[in-house]
Amino acid sequence: MTKFKTPYYTVDDAFALYHGDCMDLLTQIPDNSINTIFADPPYFLSNGGISCQNGQVVCVDKGDWDKGGTPEYIREFNMQWLSLCRSKLKDNGTIWISGTYHNIFSVANCLTELGYKILNVITWQKSDPPPNLSCRYFNFSTEYIIWARKHAKKPHKFNYEMMKQLNGDKQMTDVWKIPAVGKWEKTCGKHPTQKPLRLLYRVILASTDEGDLVLDPFAGSSTTGIAANLLGRKFIGIEQEKAFLELSKKRREEIEEESVAKKMLKKMQELPEEVTVLVNHARKIAMEKMLETGLCYLRAGESKGSLLVEPGFERLGYVLLHTNGENAKLFKLKKKGFQIWTPEALQEKGFEAENAPYYAVLHFDNTKEVSFSRSIDLSQRKNTCAAKILPLSDFIELR
Repeated sequence: MTKFKTPYYTVDDAFALYHGDCMDLLTQIPDNSINTIFADPPYFLSNGGISCQNGQVVCVDKGDWDKGGTPEYIREFNMQWLSLCRSKLKDNGTIWISGTYHNIFSVANCLTELGYKILNVITWQKSDPPPNLSCRYFNFSTEYIIWARKHAKKPHKFNYEMMKQLNGDKQMTDVWKIPAVGKWEKTCGKHPTQKPLRLLYRVILASTDEGDLVLDPFAGSSTTGIAANLLGRKFIGIEQEKAFLELSKKRREEIEEESVAKKMLKKMQELPEEVTVLVNHARKIAMEKMLETGLCYLRAGESKGSLLVEPGFERLGYVLLHTNGENAKLFKLKKKGFQIWTPEALQEKGFEAENAPYYAVLHFDNTKEVSFSRSIDLSQRKNTCAAKILPLSDFIELR
């Protein structure tokens, strides 16, 4: 990994954090060495405004580094750091820049002037935005993330199929509905403009491969670095505030414990839009009939052994059938959702359904079995007879 003169904190060859102004330190990075950059620059909105947090009125000021300036100052600032970043990217590299209306239009103009090609403007729709206290505007519930490549006419890295797979075999759109930072991300403290790991999970998967080098010139609490390392990427971060460097260090030390890292990765993968899989145990004779008809059924309601409707049901896109943990087969549903059938309706299809007043029935494509790369523990001690809902990433390796 690239070495600076004064590293603040490093972990082997995977995580390197440096203290200082990115305008100075970026010059020390070799040109054409970075695969992807994620930048969360100042939004220039710390001008005495208010917001709501945990039911309390709070000031939105983040610090002197985020105070607004003249349009000329903001443009000069953006031109300088974006120019430095462009020279560090590999020819197929891309950059992601987050912002609101306070800074994002200036960023877009600077990108174009510097020769970048804007690929998308992602709308990050927060599923849990704070209320607008003035009641004189529409509620602010989004931020924007510009995605651009280094050259206008040279192809860039994009894991299109992975993103499509993550989205239930449909093209992923440029509107991402992702919650703000959760409590599980703040165990070491909180940065005032911290980004959710779920957001960086998608950014990094979309534009890098394992072993790639990711740079964040405004590292903050190093969410980019935590996500990068959990996904097998390398990280360089630059931050000028020592308090945030210490927070970054604590967060990186936290994932040194394997159980914590696994839990963090699992939580990071739980995207609100991710397609889910119904895991359903079936007796051998019933499973044979399901495979023949393309119908999966299970007891619904309060019946013993049934699956109650719970979060994730509305995103069902696949079903995995197995018998006592063996002969597991994964299939894609023909359509989302389920129907409620009576035992008589199932019996007409040749099933022996007698133990519940009604059943949830799902239609799947029985002509094409879906391969899955991750091993799911369906042993008897894991209660195979209880149906469950799991995210698709539990079955298909998305790293």
